[in-house]
Formats: sequence, C-alpha cells, structure tokens
Amino acid sequence: MQSLTLHITGMSCGHCLNAVNSALGQLEGVVVRSARIGRAEVDFEPTKITPAEIAAAVAEAGYDAVPASS
Repeated sequence: MQSLTLHITGMSCGHCLNAVNSALGQLEGVVVRSARIGRAEVDFEPTKITPAEIAAAVAEAGYDAVPASS
C-alpha cells in the first residue's frame, strides 16, 4: 500500500465530506485514513488504482482534487 494526500476544493459542509468519503470508499484498493473539508488521506494499492483515478473519483462526486506533492 502507498499513501496519498489529496487537496480538495469545493467542499464546504458535512454533506460535501460525506460525498467525498462515499466516492473514495467505493474504490477498489483504496482505504480512507482520514477526510476533512479540503483534504483527504488515503492508502491505496498501486496495482489496482492510480492517484489520477482516485482524484477522478472525487471529481465525479463534484469536487476538484489534486494529489499533494511529495
């Protein structure tokens, strides 16, 4: 497993947080470590999913997500 931090814009409330948690929780090979408004930290299996695919799932939920630089 590898760790990934996402910076997420467009979140402003608990509903937003639930939407992001739900989107990330449905991804195979992803474990949400923590999520709060503006940020999510996940562990992921790189043989199953890429950081770009994880960010795309958040985008599909209606929020902009960018992997944090290392």
